[in-house]
Amino acid sequence: MQEDVVRRGRLSGERTQGIKQFLSSMDADRSIAGADLLVDIAHLLMLKRQDVIDHDNAVAIMRVLLGMQGTGVPEEAFSDHFEDIHAGIESVLIATAGEEAGGRLHIGRSRNDEVAACIRLHLRDEIIEQLYSLVKLRSVLLACAEQHRESYMPGFTHFQHAQPTTLAHHLLAYEQAFSRDFDRLNGAYARVNRSPLGAAAFASTGYRIDRDYTATLLGFDGIIMNTMDAVATRDFALEVLSALSIMMVTTSRLCEELVLWSSSFTGFISLSDPFCSTSSIMPQKKNPDTAEIMRAKTGSVAGAYTAALIITKGLPMSYNRDLQELTPHLWRGTRDAIMSLQLLSGMLSGARFDTNRMKSEAGRGMATATDVADFLVREYNLPFRTAHSIVGRAVKNGTLDKTTLDDAAREITGTTLSERGLTEEQVITALSVEVSVASRDHPGGPAPSATAEAIALARERLNMDHSSTESKKLLVSHAIETMLAEAGRLAQ
Repeated sequence: MQEDVVRRGRLSGERTQGIKQFLSSMDADRSIAGADLLVDIAHLLMLKRQDVIDHDNAVAIMRVLLGMQGTGVPEEAFSDHFEDIHAGIESVLIATAGEEAGGRLHIGRSRNDEVAACIRLHLRDEIIEQLYSLVKLRSVLLACAEQHRESYMPGFTHFQHAQPTTLAHHLLAYEQAFSRDFDRLNGAYARVNRSPLGAAAFASTGYRIDRDYTATLLGFDGIIMNTMDAVATRDFALEVLSALSIMMVTTSRLCEELVLWSSSFTGFISLSDPFCSTSSIMPQKKNPDTAEIMRAKTGSVAGAYTAALIITKGLPMSYNRDLQELTPHLWRGTRDAIMSLQLLSGMLSGARFDTNRMKSEAGRGMATATDVADFLVREYNLPFRTAHSIVGRAVKNGTLDKTTLDDAAREITGTTLSERGLTEEQVITALSVEVSVASRDHPGGPAPSATAEAIALARERLNMDHSSTESKKLLVSHAIETMLAEAGRLAQ
């Protein structure tokens, strides 16, 4: 077993297995082992460039690092004999290259700035993947909306029939919400992609390091200026988990509707079989399990955010070991969010909508009553509140037709609407679902013309967001490729 080179000087005594497990971060560190090697390579290139490490020792270290980078971090580095992967990799490095060379890698840095950099490197990759997932989901929503601009359905308030709308309008509401999720994560990325390297424990270092150079090598957009803040803060992680929690709430709302719509009570949608399960006892069942688990994952992501928030709330400056407990919540939250959105895209792509059933429900519950009231305002110059009262009284009396409106008008105003010229044909037209929806053609409305315009605008925004995400990925990839090429030249 490799010696723990971090503990050997100051501490003695063998830890019990319970202490090792309690203090170890190895489970979460598997996510950042690759990032740790990149940070090591960047730090070594900087030390060599600044003449802090001589050429021969730099070559010896780099060859070992590139070997691990090519074949993977060896399993012995993940032993719970080490507190974390950073100590594990350094110990393997020293055992392989010798302490004369390998013992120099940690010059001018601390595990504090090292782990903060690793978390940021891995988290920015997770954000980019989540941004791609949001782009895909929004693309699916827009494609589905385009197909259903004239698919009528009921709109609800208080989960009761309210006014008719279109399926396109309903789906565009979710696309718009997910576009805001994209904006929140996109904004968070700018604050995540900053380098803490060079902060060391918190007070920087006396060695002649170059913080900007390591930031450039790793594809960071710059450095975190204050070195104490650089190692102490995890607000970037809280921001990402907060944005993901908000996103998952929207996801859960959509899943709730998919569950309701797929029930026999509603019958609006049939989900693809791979996203459903059946009962072990009731052979007729087709259960929307994927959507249900997604609702539960919302609690998991929100729980990760809450746990991370509470972990950081009472910590004095600068670094405290408590922060180690935050990282597993961060990776759990990002993992559940990414998986949920990827599955949601597939679930929506394979869904089949029963548009006839939806249209049959669109006018239920006298959903076009508002249109009748608006007609009375426009045609007979009634105050809206008077027209509202007349229609409300007619509904209370059982239905909406010329006779009940006349009776209600007599009770409310003392005269009938027929005396003003109301005809049965006018009432029928005012009650029409198609006429109701078509009249709502303002920007953002449910009319087919309005949704066509909304889809076009949303696609323009989506294309820009996709290009923005591509640019981030390419910039990071180019920086890492350039750094590894420089590392390879040194190791030759």
